[in-house]
Amino acid sequence: MTKTTFSYLKNDIPASIVVFFVALPLCLGIALASGAPLFSGLIAGIIGGIVVGALSGSKIGVSGPAAGLAAIVLTAIGTLGGYENFLVAVVLGGIIQILLGVLKAGVIGYYFPSSVIKGMLTGIGIIIILKQIPHFFGYDPDPDGDFAFFQVDGENSFSEILNTVNHIQPGSLIIGVIGLLILLLWDKVLSKKAKIFQLIQGPLVAVVVSIIFYALTKNNDGLSIADSHLVSVPIPDSVDSFLGQFSLPNFSAITNPEVWVVAFTIALVASLETLLCVEATDKLDPHKNVTPTNKELLAQGTGNIISGMIGGLPITQVIVRSSANIQSGGRTKMSAIIHGFLLLISVLLIPRLLNMIPLSVLAAILLIVGWKLAKPTLFKTMYAAGWKQFAPFIVTVLGIVFIDLLYGLGIGLITGVIITLRNSYKNSHFLHIEGEDVDDGKIKMTLAEEVTFFNKGAILKELDSLPNDSYLELDVTKTRFLDNDIIEILEDFAVKARERNITIKLISERGIVENPDSFIEFFKLKKTRA
Repeated sequence: MTKTTFSYLKNDIPASIVVFFVALPLCLGIALASGAPLFSGLIAGIIGGIVVGALSGSKIGVSGPAAGLAAIVLTAIGTLGGYENFLVAVVLGGIIQILLGVLKAGVIGYYFPSSVIKGMLTGIGIIIILKQIPHFFGYDPDPDGDFAFFQVDGENSFSEILNTVNHIQPGSLIIGVIGLLILLLWDKVLSKKAKIFQLIQGPLVAVVVSIIFYALTKNNDGLSIADSHLVSVPIPDSVDSFLGQFSLPNFSAITNPEVWVVAFTIALVASLETLLCVEATDKLDPHKNVTPTNKELLAQGTGNIISGMIGGLPITQVIVRSSANIQSGGRTKMSAIIHGFLLLISVLLIPRLLNMIPLSVLAAILLIVGWKLAKPTLFKTMYAAGWKQFAPFIVTVLGIVFIDLLYGLGIGLITGVIITLRNSYKNSHFLHIEGEDVDDGKIKMTLAEEVTFFNKGAILKELDSLPNDSYLELDVTKTRFLDNDIIEILEDFAVKARERNITIKLISERGIVENPDSFIEFFKLKKTRA
């Protein structure tokens, strides 16, 4: 019998709880880092879970506000003259994303090398660890969700850790360590002992224990945890004040050209981050599901339209929450949807309880997520794969850690392209000289099935290096495509060959050609067909 989406609820519900605890501080932190209302991050998380989760073709991807867009949002709010004007750009960005999906632009993500995608996952894992260490010790001036090297609090990823030494909060540290021990015990021992420990996830237990710890130590001068080191969900006093947290876009700003510039920027950056996250989560997925990328753009566009209409931040599929979902055993899109409902219900019904959760215990959860993304063994595996794989991988990692996500991906992609061009220039698969027979002076050159302008330099170099008075046997029997640039090189060489007394024998599927004039006519015919 074919299993339905609801057949895996025993996997998806526990996973959704873990994703909820990971998403909660990130939604709030990204909103804070973006200079937007705190509630806007929660709106984006709720819409990303419920709406995008329902429409997406991804079984394990989770969407919400993205750290990679925080700097863009922060700048745009000031440039456009207010948050309501910015929301217009979010709505327009969503419409543009839908158009990109209709135009089948989802294939873009497939053009990023696997080494760059692995570098992205590893880099994000390292960033999570670096950013959560201060929170783990109770030092919280930089909000969760600020993933850039140079932080919004004026520090950088490393100086923040050094400053932590002078700002350790005993209560936060103790419950952070207790939470981490619970998570490790659950992951390494208890989850393998009985099914009950698989249904009740370690992060839920850690959070419950942390709330109890907070309540018991609230009046203890040495161990009490200040409000600044706790989750900070907005608490409405009434239904009206709750509804007042929603913002509506000011559509009178739609005629402002800068709004359209921001809209296109959001659409392009959000789409790229989503497509790369899709590629990464599909690689992490133990069941190797393949996400329809064009459908994902349609889902993300719809989510951004709705989020922008009610005051939410831009949405993308996000790797931190998606990887937490995978690590926790999520199997279907129900995990993402349920996590969205958990965000909605909790901010409606139990905001005060949420505000009793220490940030240090949530940091412990994220440290585990980061470690699983950036295991040292992966560096060894990539190094063993050779420098052509390792170079784009390590450049991507360093770019993400020391600059930010988009720059790291860009540098990694450029490195991969340079290596590909270099390989294409030298690759004997495209141009194979079988060797020179010392007895008869014959040289045989075989062209591959497809020869493009990338191979122009290599072919030109080899032809120019042929000695005068030699005999060249050029085999193109397997060649199905010759780039126009290559044909012109061969035509020119046929003329030069006369002057250098080089005899050319052309072997093709149409037979053997030894007359230089026929040789030129053959390639003219090839050009005409092309």
